[in-house]
Amino acid sequence: MATNIVFIFVCSVLVFFMTPGLSFFYGGMVPKKQVNNTLMSVFIMCSIPVLLWVICGYSLSFSGNNWNLIGDLHNFMLHNVKMGAVSALTDGKLNNVTFIIFQMMFAVITPALFVGAIVGRMDFKFLISFVVLWSIFVYYPMVHMVWGGGFLQGLGALDFAGGLVVHINAGVTALILAWFLGPRLVKQNASPANLSWVVLGTSMLWVGWYGFNAGSALRMNTIAMQAMLTTTVATATAMLVWIILDVFFKKNASLLGICSGAVCGLVAITPACGYVTITGSMVIGLVATLASYLFINKVKPIIKIDDTLDAFGCHGIAGIVGSILTGLFASKAVNPTISESGFFEGGSLHLLGIQLGATIFTVIFTVVIVSIVILGLKQIIRMRISKAEEKLRELM
Repeated sequence: MATNIVFIFVCSVLVFFMTPGLSFFYGGMVPKKQVNNTLMSVFIMCSIPVLLWVICGYSLSFSGNNWNLIGDLHNFMLHNVKMGAVSALTDGKLNNVTFIIFQMMFAVITPALFVGAIVGRMDFKFLISFVVLWSIFVYYPMVHMVWGGGFLQGLGALDFAGGLVVHINAGVTALILAWFLGPRLVKQNASPANLSWVVLGTSMLWVGWYGFNAGSALRMNTIAMQAMLTTTVATATAMLVWIILDVFFKKNASLLGICSGAVCGLVAITPACGYVTITGSMVIGLVATLASYLFINKVKPIIKIDDTLDAFGCHGIAGIVGSILTGLFASKAVNPTISESGFFEGGSLHLLGIQLGATIFTVIFTVVIVSIVILGLKQIIRMRISKAEEKLRELM
């Protein structure tokens, strides 16, 4: 077990590293006047979600089981947790404290993802309050339902590293937040503040993603290395696909597009990385990037929801595609712990049905609960900064 603890310790550090990476990624894409606000909005997630996780997040996610939807408060403030004891949640692979730390890093990065949809126009007090309520009523129930013994896990839904829990959840949240906020007063045509930051942020996210995906095996073994390999292959495929699409539609490849393609590939392979073959990872990277690209460039202008940095286009769409395609490409030959293979790996369409149902449920659950939280919170805290503040940020 000692080897596994060291491995997950390193993976936890890598996942934590993703949040500063996301700060650079988002901060490099916004106009210069919005850089500080964007950096602060992302980096604050290294504080609030950490405290929430140790107060009640771990307990609500992994302690008890109420209605197969959420846990209980038996481990409130991590009471009744023997830190050095073997964690039953990891089948003896880790001790409790290591598992708590690893899962805490997921709770940190997930709310940071939807910040990209609302930069430049959401009141900071509303953002902080929303993150608290969203974590309690959306994120922790999703963790419990998928990984903590809830009904989606019982149905056999596969989510190796967070396609449902992290990316679809955060992506759909981003879309709903952007819809409630409304469009920016002044649409920016300016170039990103710093493309070097975007590349740096993408690189930090990519490296951190190895901790995210390989670490979700919870031990140093072949499945962890398979997850690392499929993550790399899917991301490389996605980058190339985005370049080809840019050249086809816009006659020119762009550095920002290459970075966006990489993120789409990383997102798409997340639910599948420990279950699929190399061929499967290439197909997932290709299809998800095509879907994200077409949504961002063709569908988004039609629906007129101002998702500033395409948090839904990258995380929501790619996460949905990756989750569904897991039902086609998951292989018992790759990961013998799963109950059945996907259709293209010798199985039936049963697993595809499960993945499709779990994905649809996640979208609907997130839309409903996020909408309720926003409507309630708007009654006591203003959601959007004043027009004068926004114009000042946009025009300077």
